[in-house]
Amino acid sequence: MIEVEIKEERDGRISAFSVHGHSGTAPKGRDIVCAGVSALAQTALLGLGRHLHRDIDFHIDPSGDLRLKLREAPDELSEAILRTMRLGIAEIERAYPDAVRVRITKESGR
Repeated sequence: MIEVEIKEERDGRISAFSVHGHSGTAPKGRDIVCAGVSALAQTALLGLGRHLHRDIDFHIDPSGDLRLKLREAPDELSEAILRTMRLGIAEIERAYPDAVRVRITKESGR
């Protein structure tokens, strides 16, 4: 199962996310569920870093797990990218509930 954790600030804006695991719906390299979630998460990372030039901490594990955290408070533009990622992953979760689980947690900082 792919587990996605999305961390929100007290105001509801997304400040971090992590993606772990594999869906197991097809062999590695042919799994459209894994590919879809991965594409959304990596596109969010690229949008924040290369397009918006936001200061981020991230790590991509050789297994494919990804973690990202904004170094500064989320703003309207970073929120648009991260909220769009969340919407896309939620649709994949809706279509494949046995393969993807999204969990929203509240950030205690800031």
